[in-house]
Amino acid sequence: MKALFRRIRHAPHASHAPHGPKADEGEPGRTDGPEPRRQAAGDPGAGRRASGSIPRALLSPRSAAGQVFFLQVGIVVLLVVAAVTALILQANRDSTREARRQSVTAAEAFANAPGMEEALKSPDPTAVLQPRAEEVRKRGGVDFVTVTDTRGIRYTNPIPERIGKKFVGNIEPALHGHVLVETLDTPSGRVVQAVVPVTGSDGSVIGVVSSGLKVRSVASMAANQLPIILGTGAVALVVSTTGTALVARRLRRQTHGLGPVEMARMYDHHDAVLHAVREGVLITGPDGRLVLANDEARRLLDLPADVEGRPIGSLGLDESVERMLASDEPVTDEVRPAGDRLLAVNKRITAPYSGQPGSVATLRDTTELAAVSGRAEVARARLTLLYDAGVRIGTTLDVTRTAEELAEVAVPRFADVAAVDLLEAVQKGQEPTVEAWGRMRRTALCGGAETPALPPAGKLVTVAPGTAADRALESGRAVAETVPHDVAGPPPGDPGPGPDRDRGPDPDPDQVRALPEHGLRSLVTVPLRARGATLGMVHFWRTGDAPAFEEDDLSLAEELAARAAVAVDNARRFTREHAMAVTLQRSLLPRGVPEQNALEAAWRYLPAEAGVGGDWFDVIPLPGSRVALVVGDVVGHGLHAAATMGRLRTAVHNLSALDLPPDELLAYLDDLVIRIDADERTDDEPGEGAGVTGATCLYAVYDAVTGACTMARAGHPAPVVVRPDGTVDSPRVPVSPPLGLNGVPFETAELRLAEGSKLVLYTDGLIEDRNRDIDTGLALLHGALRGVADRTPEETCQRVLDTMLPEHPLDDIALLVAGTRLLDPSQVARWDVPSDPRAVAGVRRECARRLREWGLEEAAFTLELILSELLTNAIRYGTEPIGVRLLHDTTLTCEVSDAGSTSPRVRRAASTDEGGRGLFLVAHYAQRWGTRYTPDGKVIWAELTPYADAAGGTADVTADDLLAQFDDDAP
Repeated sequence: MKALFRRIRHAPHASHAPHGPKADEGEPGRTDGPEPRRQAAGDPGAGRRASGSIPRALLSPRSAAGQVFFLQVGIVVLLVVAAVTALILQANRDSTREARRQSVTAAEAFANAPGMEEALKSPDPTAVLQPRAEEVRKRGGVDFVTVTDTRGIRYTNPIPERIGKKFVGNIEPALHGHVLVETLDTPSGRVVQAVVPVTGSDGSVIGVVSSGLKVRSVASMAANQLPIILGTGAVALVVSTTGTALVARRLRRQTHGLGPVEMARMYDHHDAVLHAVREGVLITGPDGRLVLANDEARRLLDLPADVEGRPIGSLGLDESVERMLASDEPVTDEVRPAGDRLLAVNKRITAPYSGQPGSVATLRDTTELAAVSGRAEVARARLTLLYDAGVRIGTTLDVTRTAEELAEVAVPRFADVAAVDLLEAVQKGQEPTVEAWGRMRRTALCGGAETPALPPAGKLVTVAPGTAADRALESGRAVAETVPHDVAGPPPGDPGPGPDRDRGPDPDPDQVRALPEHGLRSLVTVPLRARGATLGMVHFWRTGDAPAFEEDDLSLAEELAARAAVAVDNARRFTREHAMAVTLQRSLLPRGVPEQNALEAAWRYLPAEAGVGGDWFDVIPLPGSRVALVVGDVVGHGLHAAATMGRLRTAVHNLSALDLPPDELLAYLDDLVIRIDADERTDDEPGEGAGVTGATCLYAVYDAVTGACTMARAGHPAPVVVRPDGTVDSPRVPVSPPLGLNGVPFETAELRLAEGSKLVLYTDGLIEDRNRDIDTGLALLHGALRGVADRTPEETCQRVLDTMLPEHPLDDIALLVAGTRLLDPSQVARWDVPSDPRAVAGVRRECARRLREWGLEEAAFTLELILSELLTNAIRYGTEPIGVRLLHDTTLTCEVSDAGSTSPRVRRAASTDEGGRGLFLVAHYAQRWGTRYTPDGKVIWAELTPYADAAGGTADVTADDLLAQFDDDAP
């Protein structure tokens, strides 16, 4: 191809040869035409750029489009080469013929020109003919015109140097009158020249004229036509490339970008999958004929070999399958019978996907899968049951409720009837024992309402030897007992079918058995075991036509029992610990209201569901017809809180014996809580968080003589007072921080309570829970207390709890209601005593007279003895004012008050001492005595039983004589 292009490039040009000596050499041909075509043919990128953006993959020799493209390029190139070759050959023939014609024409014209004979016969033919020859050469388009004589000597020539020289060529034919055309190969190329004779007037040859033309000049005509051929070839290549690109793009769309290799692989895979899968495939056309059926479809439907192309109705299929294939409705997972098989059929219309109306159906043999899916469904149901059991069993820490949850989960998904029997010790929270296996109590029964043969819930159930329950207890595994449906109930005295037939009649109708006469035909009995101990039994029955229990059901029953047993044991342990904590707490709380006349008290204590806490209350009688009311709450729950509560309650009792004001008593209690907290922090194990002991407390002292109530509170809710007129309010008692914070003084408040008022003290568990805040709880409490003015404290407590008690208490609740009383003025006697020892005798006589008015003459001697000692000490060591008060209540109280701050103390006097025996006598004859400090000083009091005479009522000496023996200071 390159040689052809070089030949075309060097072909002679078609224009005339230039004048001058260089004319013989000619001009080189144009080379700007073929060169771009060569680049287009040799550079595939040029074709790609000419035809637009064609992906390189389309022109790959491995693709069908690329192969077609290269074939088209080869054809176009071959045609271009053939055309160029034919053009060159034709141009050569045409140029030679044209050169001969032009040469002959020019030579004959010059030879026959007028004056030719005269010129040849002139003395200088060259001078005449040379200009004429050049004129003819230029106008005739020949390369040379030469005139010679008959000998061949030149008269003319384009190259003057050659004039006079021998003519190159054959002139013999011309001398004989013939025209000769010959082709000569010269150094400057091939030349065609014509040799024509010049005849004179007489017909003789007088000279020769030769005209010639170089052939390469004529070949330039082909070079002028070559760009047209090459352009046409280039256009053909562009059209071929564009067409190939369009075809390739369409092929890529239709084949989704897959090449021949991928297409072949895809069809191989298609055939492999279509005929290897275990799923039948049927494709039908728009005319209802079968287009394709794979091997599995042929097997499932028993189709013949030549099935393709036949109508659906001629295949001999089942009517339902034939009707389904012939319809235009889609089908999804429908089961159709086909012979002895069950086929799952799916059918879809192919028009949206293939563009051709028709349908494709898939067939799957589900005959074997039915059994497998059934087993899978059973397994899934069992897993769901176990999951529900884990969620629903053990939602509470109540043993009975946990047993009921087990029975409710099992019925009806696992059994028709379920019963749970627990050891009585387990229900009480105690440790189970092997000795108690024989007797259990039915705790839960579900689904057995229509089976009167089964013991109801709450009844004792015995376990006799040989029964299913006995075998399950011995083995620790589930035991099944099934009665065939064709076996009637056992006759009287016959234990029925099973391993116990030979054991004789079973006298106990409550034994756990399958009872076919009552429809209970299958039984599974499982022991409830947790932490190596047996807690009870669970029994599952199936009735009627329900399938009997199988081996797999035993493992499920054991799993249910295992999960429930852990929940039951947790509830049992909680019940035990809760009972211990409640017992401890109740032992630390007051058992009843102590004897006193200052007020009427009633109380309630309710522990929380989650465990006992540290709430407590107290009613403590104080001397002087006074009563201390205490309500407190230790932070936390459990045994620790209960024990701390006991310590604080004991401390309050001891501190109240000192007759301290409420603020001082709370201060001492605060110090105690701080010490307890410090001890617990010291005793904590390394790595454990130190516990913090905190408590709230309200301490109130009510005086039945004056109606005054002095109280102080440390972080505790304020009390509520119900007036005799029915109004309810919360008095403003200053609140101090809870106990255990140290350093903060406590404040007191004093109230005046009319007789018949009710003082309500409580802990925060009564008014606060997760569903209401304190303000809402206080509002509810006030509403519950309205209208209770005429009710007793006991009735008031019950009304408050009925209104306020939450369904599930999260905290302990302590409630104390005290109805106030006032001591009758006739039961109180008061005297002001001057600071004079001589006044003692007169006060003694007045006291004796008042005792006679009260009918207490028997106590006169003892009272005079005690009064003399206390009053004498007040006069001697105290400061004015000095007073004496007698109180006739449950006890007879003698009080001596003065403004001093010193208190007397008892000492044992020696035999030689003259004094120091007075307080010893007071402590000996009084039931109890003590000192109480007041804002104005102190009060020394002594209590004695009003009907007892310290001297036995037969004393022969007076009080003055007896005092004179022990105390020479007596008046």
